[in-house]
Amino acid sequence: MGRKHIRRNYYKNSTAKKCNRIIKRLVFCIKTVVVVAALQLVSFLFLFSYDFLTQCDYFRAEKLVVTGADRLSEKQILQQAQIKKGVNILSVNLSMARKRLLAHSWITEAEVSRELPSEINIRIKEQKPLAILDLGRKFLINTSGEIFKEMVVSDPDQLPIVSGLEFSDINVRDKPRSIPFKAVMNVLELGQKSNSVLPYKLIKRIQVDREMGLTIYAFEHIKVIKIGYNDYPNKYARLKNILVHLKKRRGFSHLKSINLNNLNRIVVNPTKRKSPAGDHKEV
Repeated sequence: MGRKHIRRNYYKNSTAKKCNRIIKRLVFCIKTVVVVAALQLVSFLFLFSYDFLTQCDYFRAEKLVVTGADRLSEKQILQQAQIKKGVNILSVNLSMARKRLLAHSWITEAEVSRELPSEINIRIKEQKPLAILDLGRKFLINTSGEIFKEMVVSDPDQLPIVSGLEFSDINVRDKPRSIPFKAVMNVLELGQKSNSVLPYKLIKRIQVDREMGLTIYAFEHIKVIKIGYNDYPNKYARLKNILVHLKKRRGFSHLKSINLNNLNRIVVNPTKRKSPAGDHKEV
């Protein structure tokens, strides 16, 4: 008796496979919906928490501490940072507040931080004006020799005025200074040293001649002091000796000029007396 051939039920197997695929898709969809719902729930919780914290009176700014201000007032600094007392400190964008501060022409460095639960600290560093640069329009330069703002009426005017320079002389970072501008900065820096014969606070004006060098207007009893270019320490030493010498001579109480361009031929022009040979004396 032969073996009976069993026929496979292809219809039944195909139906089972389809059911499995449907179930898998259904499970995948359910998982996707659950994940999306969970993400939405988490996002909602974050937003709710953020709104709650940034509106909570517990984090109201009761203390605003500003340090480093000299020329600018605390009120001006807070207005520039757009920070007010009573603001929720967690709602303050510290990075944006710092950028606003640095946008002010008088502020060169700034830091903004918060201290829980109710304090905001602002630390700034102001520009230090060194001189007024007259280029047809007047600008303020800092101790690095960089222009940081155009001068306005409210700016300090009791600074040395530098004239005779050109826009091409302006100090640019990573580039060497021009000879005239370098000479001006040397004189201003030497004037800030203790016991300088040409104190920074007495210098009223520095006139630049691109060929002859610098002429300085400082003292009431000496109209001009011509110091040219280079070798300023030696020229200052000789000038000190000349002033000590002339102080002992009443006839030289007021001078038109002292010319130190050439240390081997220093010329002093008095104002009180004249001679047929001229009114200058070589020292």
